[in-house]
Amino acid sequence: MKRRSTWWKTLIALVLTLIMLFPMYWMINISLTKRQSIRSGDLFPKDFTLENYQAAFGTELPYLGTSLIVALCCVILTLVIALPSSYALGMLNLRGRKSLNFALIVAQMIPAVVMALGFYQIYNQLGLLDSIWGLILADSTIAVPFAVMLLSSFMRSLPMSLVEAAKIDGASQWTVFTRIVVPLSRNSIVTASLFSFLWAWSDFMFASTLNSGGGNVRPITMGIYDFIGAQNQEWGPLMATAVLASIPTAVLLIVAQKYVSAGITAGAVKD
Repeated sequence: MKRRSTWWKTLIALVLTLIMLFPMYWMINISLTKRQSIRSGDLFPKDFTLENYQAAFGTELPYLGTSLIVALCCVILTLVIALPSSYALGMLNLRGRKSLNFALIVAQMIPAVVMALGFYQIYNQLGLLDSIWGLILADSTIAVPFAVMLLSSFMRSLPMSLVEAAKIDGASQWTVFTRIVVPLSRNSIVTASLFSFLWAWSDFMFASTLNSGGGNVRPITMGIYDFIGAQNQEWGPLMATAVLASIPTAVLLIVAQKYVSAGITAGAVKD
């Protein structure tokens, strides 16, 4: 039986990919174009310049550093909370496990703007506005429920024979958790870490709401607004900053792609 030609599927996939990547290309194009030539709308940066990147590096590096610290600490905090919680929900016979899983789903449904307003009231009383730790905690409230659901679903699919064999050999719950469950959950851990990093890196709602106006702690999503004013918009440096902010996430997605694909589908095994 002859294999059916799939060239048209490849063509459709290529066209859709180009359409999705065009905004990224246009962002790079504008970032390499001089200000007076941006409005011409050329598909290629005919009036080439690197001045926009010089402006971005000169003013936005502190904001990139803040975003990096917040995102990495958010990943660490998420894993510290989600890993033992997932082990308890996925592999221990806890009472009310179904109710806890339902509560995690409900937590994912709460709009970020509602949570941000609540955080503002609490942070204002605790003095956590304009603080890195405040942003880390706020971003983690979105990442933790997703990580727990993903990791617990995967841990439930692990063969219980490994755990039972380890317990017969005298292993404690902590040993089983650290020596068996965590290493076997590598793909799901990478997936949860990646999504936690991306949520914290791209956060704008919490960053804008939990900033009292002093501007002492601002991630890159807020730093971009330095180029937008009431009477003037610096589109070249703005796009250059957006390109710089996209590089870490693009690198992470490329490096962790195979782990993410395995981590998302691993928990699909039914008990």
